[in-house]
Amino acid sequence: MGSLHCIVNPASRDHTCGKRWPSVVAKLESRGFEVTTHMTQRVGHASEIAWDLRSKNVEGPVVAVGGDGTVHEVASALRGSEIPLGILPFGSGNDYAITQGISRKSIDEAIEVLVNGVDRRCAAWRLEGFPAPNAGDYPSPTANEWDGPAQSDGRVVRWVFLESDAGITSAISRAKLSRAKWIKGNKKYTYLGITTIPFWKRRKVWLKLDDEEGKILDFSMFAATTGETFGGGYQVCPGVTPLDKDGSIVYAPRLSRIAMLSLMGPMKKGKHIGKWGITQQKANRIEIKPVDSAGNVCDEPLPLSTWVQADGEPIIVSPAILEWHTEQLLVRGSVNVPWA
Repeated sequence: MGSLHCIVNPASRDHTCGKRWPSVVAKLESRGFEVTTHMTQRVGHASEIAWDLRSKNVEGPVVAVGGDGTVHEVASALRGSEIPLGILPFGSGNDYAITQGISRKSIDEAIEVLVNGVDRRCAAWRLEGFPAPNAGDYPSPTANEWDGPAQSDGRVVRWVFLESDAGITSAISRAKLSRAKWIKGNKKYTYLGITTIPFWKRRKVWLKLDDEEGKILDFSMFAATTGETFGGGYQVCPGVTPLDKDGSIVYAPRLSRIAMLSLMGPMKKGKHIGKWGITQQKANRIEIKPVDSAGNVCDEPLPLSTWVQADGEPIIVSPAILEWHTEQLLVRGSVNVPWA
């Protein structure tokens, strides 16, 4: 089958990934692959490894072994190249694997996609905004060569291959960087949700979609994805696919705290659109700015931060801009996916 460069996050799935990796290598070698393993050591390391492999013009797929965060880092460095991204999912959500029809439960089925899958050129969101400060041991984002330069001073760029959101959901994710590290798996997000939502401060934002006039709106959250699911299978943006010509935004106005806590049930099945005023519409450019207590739209971050996520990492602060770009990343996915 040829050579295979695997970028492995040994800490994924509570360090299960690193423990199981030798047995996975044996399975890959039994299918005829010559495996080269690259272990990550810190946040951002997977991008550095993938960028180095790209500069060396390696052949065959470069495989992200870990969760959606690992996929994001490897994809960021491969974007715009002819090197396919392969995925062996070892995270808690693995939503990019879900989108590409790759099994989250059977490593043998995931390997089968590497062997006999289809390479498709998929869309991504370009996110530009202000870097959030460090949280705990998670660093503040800096400019990366593979992401390209920002168009405005003081901002950084990240490319989003799975999901970006802002509001209460990004506040919950931000909390995970410094709290509840002793809780494992999905229980962590449940705990963070019920301990964050009651204390989340209400706010307004200025939101502009494409060429529409910007509006000051009551705000709880928005989400923009490249596939239907996020959070381990929740259908956050129903009907969205990586081959779409246009992007899509799901917007939630000022939800009650009870509605915030009740949202996960309907969202699991994609039944939240139309409930509590939640809407979904096409949008290729999303601009969000903070609004101060006097009702002024601000071009700089406010002390009451609204974080914007890049594939689950809440590292950007509004003001921020998301732009939909088609055919950004070559991905090896299943032959049979419902959207292709």
